[in-house]
Amino acid sequence: MSQEPRTKGERTRARILDSATELFSRSGYNSVSLREIAAHAGMTHAGLLHHFAGKEPLLLEVLSRRDEDDAAFLFPGLLGGDPPSTDGTGPGAEERLRRLVGVVGRNSQTPGLVALYAKLSAEASEPAHPAHSYFVKRYQVLRAEIAALLGELFEASEPPVAADPRAVAQQLLALMDGLQTQWLLEPAAVPMEQRVWEFLAHYGLAPAAEWGTVSH
Repeated sequence: MSQEPRTKGERTRARILDSATELFSRSGYNSVSLREIAAHAGMTHAGLLHHFAGKEPLLLEVLSRRDEDDAAFLFPGLLGGDPPSTDGTGPGAEERLRRLVGVVGRNSQTPGLVALYAKLSAEASEPAHPAHSYFVKRYQVLRAEIAALLGELFEASEPPVAADPRAVAQQLLALMDGLQTQWLLEPAAVPMEQRVWEFLAHYGLAPAAEWGTVSH
């Protein structure tokens, strides 16, 4: 996970990112100004611009900050983390799947970030949106990484699972995103992590309870 900021400048940037995350989550990217973010962070507009040249680069760093932590946790080696296990010393395929579903549960503890991604991914469907390319790339990477993980698990099953891991990965991502939207509307009615494991059970993949719990 990301290291805690140590220098004064790093701490200031972290405070700006925290404020931007909260305001973007609450109101959406288009409705929030840099001046509002600066005021929320307890600094001047000019002071914010010393750290971020504009709202677009600030948005992209807000998005990237959490994704970098998640990618290193879920897909070791993708962003410089330890490579996936080939000799039993690192996280194997079952552990990486457990982590993936565990993040679904983790998201239920961070409604602000879930709301941010839901709002921005919808806004970013417009090609002119500053985060459009970011979300296109994000889904490309997630589809590829999850398909590779599922392919490994399908091949290891007895008998091997006769399903296209690329199609299942796309379906899994759609399920996770759709569950998050429903959960934002009615949290008590949508057990996100349970529904994901029920989907995966159709492909013979064990529920998280068989492998313990995960924290991130």
